[in-house]
Amino acid sequence: MGAKTGLLVYADAEVPGLLRQVGTADLDRTTALMRRLYPGWQIEECEGSNLWDGVYPPKGTAYAASWPGVDVIGDQRVMIDAPSQLPEHLVAASAGRRLVLHAMHSVVDWLAFAVWEDGRLVRSLSLSPDSGIIENIGEPLPFELPYWAGDRPADIVPWPGEEEEPYALPFHPLEMGEDALRALCGFIQEGRPHPDDVDAEAVQLYGFHVRDPDGPDPAEQEAALRKAVEAMPPPRVYTLQSDGSLLERERRPASQPPPHAR
Repeated sequence: MGAKTGLLVYADAEVPGLLRQVGTADLDRTTALMRRLYPGWQIEECEGSNLWDGVYPPKGTAYAASWPGVDVIGDQRVMIDAPSQLPEHLVAASAGRRLVLHAMHSVVDWLAFAVWEDGRLVRSLSLSPDSGIIENIGEPLPFELPYWAGDRPADIVPWPGEEEEPYALPFHPLEMGEDALRALCGFIQEGRPHPDDVDAEAVQLYGFHVRDPDGPDPAEQEAALRKAVEAMPPPRVYTLQSDGSLLERERRPASQPPPHAR
């Protein structure tokens, strides 16, 4: 599984039903939404995406769309360990509405989701195998129940040669994450779609470069990252042996050509 999400949805009713009915979002309406949610930030329109690809935008970019009754924003900045700590102005913007946060990252098997009703947090869960349960507020939602009951245990295949160890959680966060995404937003990132799932690829989102004027300069960040990459040692390459062990392959000097070029 390789799904990653950083998603906020504001809605006047159940999100899946609303997203099944949307058409082309209004750009002026969406831009106004962005300015409300990023007050004082520099916002510049850029190439857009769709609801399937746009739930995990590049850093510094947000994908968004606003329709009567429902607003969608994809931004890595909402991928926070404790959803209850979502910035207050983002929660306040949901007055009289439902707010859904969905965030997951496949590299570390992390999932977080939360639901607010009229600004009141009713459910928040954040967990990963490394950190355990980071936050667990409110009563579990219906789609969670089979996981907590032990009906959806994690199915982990160990590396060759390694002994199988129990998974650190009673279920796999990314599996619950897909069910959470479907139940709360009407679509999934991975797995078999249902006939009534929202066609997320057909839902177009506008793109925006967003920058906090008080935050670090993007050019300086990029230069620092480039310098760090240049200082990294050469990669180590391993070959899997027949007994399941790993054998490090000898590295050729940079000046030595590959065998086929000699």
